[in-house]
Order: sequence, then structure tokens, then C-alpha cells
Amino acid sequence: MKKRSNIAVMARLIGLVKPLAGFMVLAVVLGLIGHLCAAFITIFGGYAVLDLLGLPSAVTAGAAFISVGVFAVLRGVLRYGEQSCNHYIAFKLLALIRDQVFSALRRLCPAKLEGKDKGNLITVITSDIELLEVFYAHTISPAAIAFLFTLILCLFIGSYHWILGILALAAYLVVGVMIPVVISKMSGEDGMKFRSQSGELGSFVLDSLRGLSETLQYGGGKQRLEEMNQKTDALAAEEERMKRMAGRNTAVTNAVIVLFDLILLFVSVLLYQSGTIGLEGVLIPVIALMSSFGPAVALANLGSTLQNTFAAGNRVLDILEESPLAEEIEGQPQIAFRGAAAEQVTFSYGPETVLTDVSVSIPEHSVVGIVGRSGSGKSTLLKLFMRFWKVQKGDIRLSDTSVEEINTKNLRDMESFVTQETHLFHDSIANNLRIAKLHATQEELEAACKKAAVHEFILSLPQGYDTPVGELGDTLSGGERQRLGLARAFLHDAPFVLLDEPTSNLDSLNEAVILKSLREERNGKTVVLVSHRQSTMRIADTVYSVENGRMS
Repeated sequence: MKKRSNIAVMARLIGLVKPLAGFMVLAVVLGLIGHLCAAFITIFGGYAVLDLLGLPSAVTAGAAFISVGVFAVLRGVLRYGEQSCNHYIAFKLLALIRDQVFSALRRLCPAKLEGKDKGNLITVITSDIELLEVFYAHTISPAAIAFLFTLILCLFIGSYHWILGILALAAYLVVGVMIPVVISKMSGEDGMKFRSQSGELGSFVLDSLRGLSETLQYGGGKQRLEEMNQKTDALAAEEERMKRMAGRNTAVTNAVIVLFDLILLFVSVLLYQSGTIGLEGVLIPVIALMSSFGPAVALANLGSTLQNTFAAGNRVLDILEESPLAEEIEGQPQIAFRGAAAEQVTFSYGPETVLTDVSVSIPEHSVVGIVGRSGSGKSTLLKLFMRFWKVQKGDIRLSDTSVEEINTKNLRDMESFVTQETHLFHDSIANNLRIAKLHATQEELEAACKKAAVHEFILSLPQGYDTPVGELGDTLSGGERQRLGLARAFLHDAPFVLLDEPTSNLDSLNEAVILKSLREERNGKTVVLVSHRQSTMRIADTVYSVENGRMS
């Protein structure tokens, strides 16, 4: 995880507000006027008291009471407007950030996401992004409001005597700036630690749910529950510690406010005794200070909670700023598929070399088989044709053009890739198939499923093509999921078909039907078959063998 200062995180998050700057300005204006109304309710009450006592007052009691009523009504209306603007900004930006995060994940997939903790990613997408609402709705405009409000109140209080204005400024700075900064430094990495532990717990729970049947089968439930309780207790303890810190923050803030109120009162009395100011100069500044800490207190209370928010922002920015291993390519001329080839390709996962000087020729309208032991690099070669990774040495070419010079969308349109494990979304069978072709007709769906030997099975289901498959397709067998994956490939109708163990979960009858479909497609398609099964290789024109990363 990249380490960023809170200021760097805040600056990056604020930069996202630019499209909604008008709403932010409106929120600041409404909030500023609203807080001034709230403060001057008390101040005008002080003027009314002076007038009723027959003492010199800038405002008569009648005018003060009318003003207080107007301020009270305006305060409610303006507060509602400020909060509406802030939350509109927050929720719009959260939607924007989610869109950017999903776009980033799509760019990073699959190379940068393989081996990533999926539960942790889910935590980032859900709760971490949700926490940014605190920043956008309760931090940016309150900080601007506090600055402007403090400036106005200092000038107002200082109009009675400059020393009182300086004291008011010191009070606002200590409460609104110094205390939050000190609390933030004392909190250290607490926020990041809490968000990391929360992500780990989410991953553990997700992992436990996915492996529930194995846990029950081997009697590991007690141990798993103990681990979950330990992680939950550790997270709860960390949260309790952060709340204690927030409580101490509030106590210190309130104590400092009372202290400055007393100091201002003491100084104003001394000035009164020296004849420098009148009684109004004692009462009004003290009342003004006592009633005006709202914006500064709002900032002080953010000292501890923002640690959590900045930690969440840091985790979100990690995804947004992550560079993919294979960048999207645009701006190149469109090409049509006319065969493919791997030319002296060498590829490594870190220090582990998987393919060494591999060359494969795949003529158009041919069926090429690739066999070899597990881990020999067969699947990796297909992923290099898909440009999921970049080769370190050599070249992957389609239509005599390097995949590094083909538009990513153009490349994906030319290829269909069926992996060993078919992922199905928690949706209907029809919608899972339409991922390959969004606007496919029912007839096209059925034609593809017939080629994949799964049409009759779908019709046997109570809701046919509208049958939901359950999360991760867990209501279907491995063979059924695999056939739906093949149906997707047939529906996509790309000229270059890459099949990684396409019949590993199928019986011989279904395998024969699918191989027959592939044989019939060979005039319009070019197929690469990776398989352990010799029976699958019957339709191959050429068979390559991969052993220890080398082709023969």
C-alpha cells in the first residue's frame, strides 16, 4: 500500500469536487449565513437585555426580539439548504468514485487482481467509499465556513477592542486547528490499522461462507468460529480505543472553550475597569464568543474521525492510482483476424519463468491443440494471446500485427476465451449468456446453447432461460457451468476462439457434441484447444506439446 500524507489524500479527494464546485460554494454561503444567524440570536438577546436595563445598546429591545425571530427561522432554512447541498455533493461524488474504482478494476484485471484478497476489495468498494461521505458532506464546507465565520466574528468582537479580537482568534485557532492536529498526530496510524483489520475480517467472512461445506465436512467449524471471534474482538477493541480518543478529544475541546470564555470575560472586565470599554463591551463580546464555537467545534470533532476517513481514502486511491500491467490501447487502425502466432515468447511470473522461447503458428481456419502437464504454461500462453499480460521477450501477433499495436477493444472483439472455471453472476441464465452479446435475441441464445450441448438442460429447468443460477453459479454443476461458458463463446461469435480445458468437467457424450460443434465451426473460426484429454485433440489439425515451458 502506498503511503500518503493526510494532506495529500485530502488534496486528491478535494480535486474530485471540481465538477460540483457550484454546489460547494452554495453550501458554504448557506452554512456561513446560517451560523451567523445562530450566533447573532444570542448577541441580539444581549442587546435586548442592555436596552431593557436602560443601558446604552446598539439595538432596541423591540428590534432585537424581531431580529431574533427572523434569525431563528432563517437558521433552520439555511441549515437545511446547507446539508442538502453537502449531501447532494457527497452522494454524487460517491457514485463518481465508485464508477472510477470499477473502471480502474477493469483496467487492472486480471493481472493485477490475481491473488488479491477479494474480501478486502469488497470492503474498499463498499464501506471505504461510503466513509468518504464524512469528508465530502461534513468536512470541506464546514472547514471553509469555520474560516470565514471566524474571520467575521473576530472582526466583530475586535470592534469593541483589538485585544478581545486577538483573544477570540486565539480561541478559534486552538479549538478548530491546534486540537484536531494534535489529536490526529496522537491517533497516528489508528485509522489505517482499523480499515485494514476491517478488510481482513471481511475477507475472512467471505472465505468462510464460500468454504462452508468443506468446513462442515471436516469438522472445522469450531476453529473457524474461534478465529472469526478473535478477529472481531480485535476490531472491536481497536474501535473502542478510537472512540475513547474521540471522547477525550471532546472533553479537551469543551474544557478549552470554557477556559477561553473565562479569559475573555476576565480581560474585558479589566478593560471595563480601566474605562477603555463600556458595559456593552463586556457583555456582547463574551456572549458572542460563547455562542460562536459551533464551526470550530465541528472541526475539532473531526480530529479523530478523519483518521478513519483518510485511511479509507488512502485505500481507495491505491486502486485509482494503480497502474495496470497491460495498458488499454486506442488510436490504432482496426484489423481483421487472419491468423495468429507466438514468436520466441518468454514469460515469467516474478522470478518464476513459465514459458521459454515458445513459438506457435496458428493459421486461419485451423484447430490447434496444446497439451502438457499442469503448470507447464499452456493457460499462460492463451492469456498472452488475450494480452492480459505483456510478454517479457518475443512477440504475440494477430494478423501479422503485434498485440501491443492492436486496439484493446478490437483485440477483444476478435477473440473468445473460455477458462477452466466459468464465472456466473447472481442472475438469470439468459443474462449470464448476454454478457457475450448484450442485445442477443432469444433465437441467438438458443443456437449458441445447442452448440454447447446445454439447451435441453436449460429447457428442463422450471423457468428455462430465466432461471437464476445463484451466487457464483452454485446451483449448477461444474459441467453445466462449463457448457454455459462455451455457449458464451459461441454467442460472442469471434473469429479466434481460445479454449482452456473446455471439456474437463464434461462426460464423453457432451464432449462429443461440443467437439462436433467446433468441427462444424472450423470454416469460420480459428480454434486453440488446451486440454489434458487425448479425446479432445481428435479434431486438432496440429498438436503442440509444452513441457517445462518449452514447446515441441
